[in-house]
Amino acid sequence: MAFQWFDERLELKKFKAKFLTKAFPTHPSFLFGEIALFSFIILVITGIFLGFLYEPSIKLVSLFGAKVPAAYASVVRIDLLPFGMIVRHIHHWSAMIMIAAIMIHLGRVYFTSAYRKPREINWLIGLILLATTMGAGFTGYLLPYSQFSVTATSIAYYITKSAPWVGDLLSRLIFAGEFPAAGTVPRFFFLHVMVIPAVLAALIGLHLLILVKQKHTEPAANKTRPEAQGGRRLIGIPVWPEQSFISLSLFFFLLFVVVLMATYIPLNPIEIYGPPSPSTPVMRPDWYFLPIYGFLKLVPGDLSFSILGGKITPETIGGILFPGLLGLVLAAIPFLDRVSEPQNYLANPLHRPVMTSLGIGGGMFLFMMTLAGYIDVLHIAPVSMAIISLLVTLAVWLVSYLLLRRYCRAGKKGNHVKT
Repeated sequence: MAFQWFDERLELKKFKAKFLTKAFPTHPSFLFGEIALFSFIILVITGIFLGFLYEPSIKLVSLFGAKVPAAYASVVRIDLLPFGMIVRHIHHWSAMIMIAAIMIHLGRVYFTSAYRKPREINWLIGLILLATTMGAGFTGYLLPYSQFSVTATSIAYYITKSAPWVGDLLSRLIFAGEFPAAGTVPRFFFLHVMVIPAVLAALIGLHLLILVKQKHTEPAANKTRPEAQGGRRLIGIPVWPEQSFISLSLFFFLLFVVVLMATYIPLNPIEIYGPPSPSTPVMRPDWYFLPIYGFLKLVPGDLSFSILGGKITPETIGGILFPGLLGLVLAAIPFLDRVSEPQNYLANPLHRPVMTSLGIGGGMFLFMMTLAGYIDVLHIAPVSMAIISLLVTLAVWLVSYLLLRRYCRAGKKGNHVKT
């Protein structure tokens, strides 16, 4: 009776027939998108808990007999609460997993050419999702307001300020004045808990809406199966109940892994670093910003010139032009690698020597830029590191291209012999 009452008003049977019977691919690589979604859910839940206890202010308050910023004191008090520290750690590691899952998901889409027509829009949405999630990590980095987090954020401030023509205006808009200003923490808190989560929720919803409309891509082998009806039907398991139970199991497994990481892998100890002070600690950004940080290390410090009244500095080149150019290249991929007919089946990366080798070479370049962030530890001069990075990237790209091309030729020759 209860179901009938709701069905008469919400048409639940029609909803089930239209959406819950849709097929979901059984290949495990498709689950990385779900991992990113579930990480976002964990972030929201833990963020609500932390938001009730956090004070977004740098006014001085008393903490154990010392005067420290209120933001820093509130985080210390959260860590002293029962389960307070572990919830904060869960929040941190969920963000790391979400960023990693989106990157792996985009990697799968790239190497299988699932960005091609008609899925160009969802590729762009995925890139924006990655950038927005990294923005969430960046704005959250400052909130503990420790010496470590303030030093790290100051690097981003000077990068923003180095933007030609609009740097001063942009830095004041984002950082609420000259960093560190009294309004910086409240502004970052507002961006972190209101604006960015709303944007992420909208992007995720739009991504899923387009996905439901266009359907998943699937392995090419499925096209020849009788139930595919010549490519007109997607082969997989229905969303309800099979995929729903798999997703629920994945969510609890992810939660278990995150709690395990939060328990045994420590974060930057704010109690040891302490509140902001004139001294500058040795620090590096989180792993997803390391390629930009490493590229900055390789740009000569005296490289500076002007274009139409706008000054280009090393911070401009490494912190703005490099990630901006990288984003433009990634966004242009679906429009450079075009096909005339819609592609609904996954391409074999081994059969795409050009695009696959470019992807491998690009990944190696980003890895070398990550290593460049440690040149002080590796005791390598910036010029030497730049040359090594370029040579290793070119070598990996060339070797992978030659091997893949040879593989494709061998496969074609084998097919020709069989026929």
